[in-house]
Amino acid sequence: MSFIKTTEENSKYNHLEKMSISEIITNINSEDKTIPLAVEKSIPEIEALIDRVVIKLQNGGRLFYIGAGTSGRLGILDASECPPTFGVPHELVLGLIAGGDKAIRKAVENAEDSTSQGWKDLEKYNISSNDFVIGIAASGTTPYVIGALSNCNDKNIETGCITCNFGSPLALTAKYPIVVMVGPEFVTGSSRMKAGTAQKLVLNMISTTTMIQLGKVKGNKMVDMKLSNNKLVNRGIKMIMSELSISENEANQLLLKYGNVRKAINSIIK
Repeated sequence: MSFIKTTEENSKYNHLEKMSISEIITNINSEDKTIPLAVEKSIPEIEALIDRVVIKLQNGGRLFYIGAGTSGRLGILDASECPPTFGVPHELVLGLIAGGDKAIRKAVENAEDSTSQGWKDLEKYNISSNDFVIGIAASGTTPYVIGALSNCNDKNIETGCITCNFGSPLALTAKYPIVVMVGPEFVTGSSRMKAGTAQKLVLNMISTTTMIQLGKVKGNKMVDMKLSNNKLVNRGIKMIMSELSISENEANQLLLKYGNVRKAINSIIK
């Protein structure tokens, strides 16, 4: 069996401080090109996880992301984008980070080292077997995340994970593990780079596919998006114009009347 290179292994580049700007960004870009191919290898596992998430949400459950550091922030980012993009309640997809909300902007020392705090954070939301929890950790060794998923397993709450190290404790704990082997980082151990990008790509797949399956997209349009600024209002008008083949003024009037792209379209198309 060949040795598997993990995110923690020594970078294949050396003397980075001696490289020119052009050399640095060219090499980073070369490494980044490998990420989608690594994600592609995990598509069957991603599909299996999404299938379970959709079933849970269709039956009134919620989706939780839980992580520390960069991984936790990525989960929070994905969760926070769901309400404005797809018009779902803020409570449907939730992101938790070790150290709490203050850790979103500033690292909280030792927050990820507790094996019990992750579960305590989940308990605040009255989590139950109706819900699904995805642990996110590039190394797959974060105690905060592993402890949370282990407790979920004990209480019949379905779990998944997104990690970048094969055979890690987190991958072995999650019932639906997704392991994207991106290999060593450009800067040794800096998993905010390739590993973080891989996690973001997988999160995009999970949330977007889930919302499509839940009927939150029509054709290829975000018809349930929240019209929270002028850009989105204008986008909504264009969607209505395109769908109904009507003028901008007519589309604007419909949107003003119904306050929602889907409702405006459905008022004409029965």
